[in-house]
Amino acid sequence: MTERYIRWWTPHLSRDFEMLVFGEGRGLPLILFPTSFGNYRQNKDFHLTDACSDYVDSGRVTIYCPDAIDLDSFYNKAIHPADRMRTHMAFENVITHDVFDHARRECSTHRVGVCGASLGAYHAANIAFRHPDAVSHFISLSGAFDISDFFDGYYDDNIYFNSPYDYLPNIPDPWRFNHMKIILGTGEWDNTRHESFRLSQILNAKGIHHMLDDRRWCGHDWNYWREMLPHYLSMT
Repeated sequence: MTERYIRWWTPHLSRDFEMLVFGEGRGLPLILFPTSFGNYRQNKDFHLTDACSDYVDSGRVTIYCPDAIDLDSFYNKAIHPADRMRTHMAFENVITHDVFDHARRECSTHRVGVCGASLGAYHAANIAFRHPDAVSHFISLSGAFDISDFFDGYYDDNIYFNSPYDYLPNIPDPWRFNHMKIILGTGEWDNTRHESFRLSQILNAKGIHHMLDDRRWCGHDWNYWREMLPHYLSMT
């Protein structure tokens, strides 16, 4: 696979930001988020991108692996919970402006796909549901969508509007997601399996079409995700 390293200064975080890109800007631009404590190299280091090489080499997919700042936001106990969420929202601006714009320009498309495993699936889900006009595909691998434990009991509007379990049941316009292909992957050994089922129930209640893939002999780890993602890409 063609691999590129990109680094730029972003005003949204007032610092440099890093990303790996796999592919030559053809096909579906897929933004692939790292898991908890991961960075832009994690999906490469654990060979999740290698597992998708056939789709990249054939020009069906270009994979963008942005950095994460969870240690500065959700896990940063040194700052107030409200500031943790504000930091997270600055990260979202990097993704929806810098990364999305770069990927759409390269792949000559109006929308991108988003994907992640575990907490990375939360980032993908929240961005997909908050910015549906910009997202064509949302793929979750053993998603962990409940962020309430990160804020020590504190709650405000910003936390509400970044908690899919909270805001999705109240959306007035579920038709905005009709164009999106949504796949929720989990398995019988997945310790966040209940979170995928909970999200699926909310989507069902709102009439939002999606696929819940509850796999046998499948748990919450990279070897399972390396099987899941290529299979889901075959369905795009």
